[in-house]
Amino acid sequence: MNGYYYVVNTLKDYLKNTNFINTVTIGDIFKVDLNKQTIFPLSHIIVNNAQLGENTTSLNISILFMDIVDESKEEVTDVWVGNDNEQDVLNTQLTLASKLSSDLMRGSLFTNLVQVESAPNAEPFTDRFENKVAGWTLTFDVMTPNDMTIC
Repeated sequence: MNGYYYVVNTLKDYLKNTNFINTVTIGDIFKVDLNKQTIFPLSHIIVNNAQLGENTTSLNISILFMDIVDESKEEVTDVWVGNDNEQDVLNTQLTLASKLSSDLMRGSLFTNLVQVESAPNAEPFTDRFENKVAGWTLTFDVMTPNDMTIC
């Protein structure tokens, strides 16, 4: 009966143990005070739904990897780069999402029985919230044993 707790706590611990994430949160993203710059880079876990099978439960999970975008006061001289670090943020956060994805498919998380059913999907976002943040949403399904009996 600890499948949900095991999965979300294992993911939280994994994310906290990286050297590139300051804060890990869970639940409704709009309840997180995103105006505090000290919490970034931030990863946020959302359990979207659960599919209840006979012997397994499949949790559909999205993890937002995000960081604040810093804008320079200097005039834009390079149209490709612009006057902020948005491309750097997207690159770094995708790398973190990719590392998690690899560990879910064949690494330490896979070994600890937090395994994905198929390859995770990553979708970029920018300016989704009040302050200027950018990052990636990684979505995947994790299969856990369902040890409940019908008796």
